[in-house]
Amino acid sequence: MHVIYIALEKQDIKCMFMRLTLYTDYALRVLMYLAADANGLATIDEIARAHGASKNHLMKVVNQLAAAGWVESVRGRGGGIRLGKPAERIRLVDVVMATEPDFQLVECFDVQTNTCRLAATCKLKHVMHKAMAAYLDALADYTLADLAVPLHVNMLVTPRIPIVS
Repeated sequence: MHVIYIALEKQDIKCMFMRLTLYTDYALRVLMYLAADANGLATIDEIARAHGASKNHLMKVVNQLAAAGWVESVRGRGGGIRLGKPAERIRLVDVVMATEPDFQLVECFDVQTNTCRLAATCKLKHVMHKAMAAYLDALADYTLADLAVPLHVNMLVTPRIPIVS
C-alpha cells in the first residue's frame, strides 16, 4: 500500500502525521485536474499521463467518483470526463471519507479486532479520536474550489502531455 503523509503543524512544531492512501490521493488529483479546466473534458489516459499514474488504477478511482456524482462521463468521439457538480459543492471531507478504507489510527478503534490489553483503561484512544475529529473538521472547511488552480498555471509546474492519436 502506498501512503501519502500530510503534516499538520501546530505552533511551528510538527505534531502529527495523518495518512491518505494512494487511492484517495489519486481521487483528489483527478478532481483537481478536472476543476482546473471546469469547462473542458479530460480523458483518463490524459490524467494518468499527467500524474504518472496507472490508467487502470485511475479507472477504478473515476468509477467511484462517478458513482458519487462528483464526475460524469461524456461518451462518444471527443468524449471524456468532467466534474459532475460545481467544485464549490464537492467537499474534501466527503471525498476523503468515501475513498479511505478506514480511519482506524490505532488498533482499539476497531472493537471487533482489538486485542490491546490496555483498551479498558487506555487514554490514548481518546486523544486519537480527538485528533481524527480535528482532521476531518479541517477537511470539512474546504471544497474542491479551494484547491482549483487554473490549468495554465498547473502547466508551469507539470506540463500536460498532449494526446497523440
